[in-house]
Amino acid sequence: MKKGNVKMEQYKKDFIEFMVGCQVLTFGDFTTKSGRKTPFFVNTGNYKTGRQLSQLGDYYAKAIKENFGTDFEVLYGPAYKGIPLSVATSIALANSYGADVAYCSNRKEAKDHGETGVLLGSKLKDGDRVIIIEDVTTAGTSIYETMPLLKEAANVEVLGLIISVDRMEKGKAEISALNELAETFKFKTCSIVTMEEVIGYLYNRKIDGICYIDDEIKERIVEYYNQYGAK
Repeated sequence: MKKGNVKMEQYKKDFIEFMVGCQVLTFGDFTTKSGRKTPFFVNTGNYKTGRQLSQLGDYYAKAIKENFGTDFEVLYGPAYKGIPLSVATSIALANSYGADVAYCSNRKEAKDHGETGVLLGSKLKDGDRVIIIEDVTTAGTSIYETMPLLKEAANVEVLGLIISVDRMEKGKAEISALNELAETFKFKTCSIVTMEEVIGYLYNRKIDGICYIDDEIKERIVEYYNQYGAK
């Protein structure tokens, strides 16, 4: 984790303020699914209103345009949190960039009546170029589950993965989970913001009168990354 202020685009600064304003990014004492004790937590389940989801879709669409362009066919969101992300972002891509991208998601269990199968939304076709959209990735488990589903459905080309926040932690090895996924599946991975950018922007800065990362929180974050930070 680098020290000092991080230069970044305005939409990233806005997104950081948006996350803390929606109480999606919080600081305190938390435990991740992997059992790590962490001083910060990202819970995208706290995006609850239509306005919030609309804004979230706009931020994802901006990052997708910046990192991938808009020349692809399908935005795929793994169940369950990926479902509203894929819908909101496909709407934003159409409204902001005129890109009529289909959305696709999966069910946890296959449906045996009506619209049968495990996938919902757009039917995948051979040759479709797909971008996977997720909230955060700690170990990349959902992506390892997603790739076989996509390949079983059709001969698609997965261009990459976009998430909201890169926690910049070790995955199974010393590199980050995002870099592991990029190496494993040979696709591009990116995020709207990284925790390095979050820390650089929020440290000793007040947002609506609140300082979310003061010296004490910063010290705890540094200690956390000394133990779990990716190389």
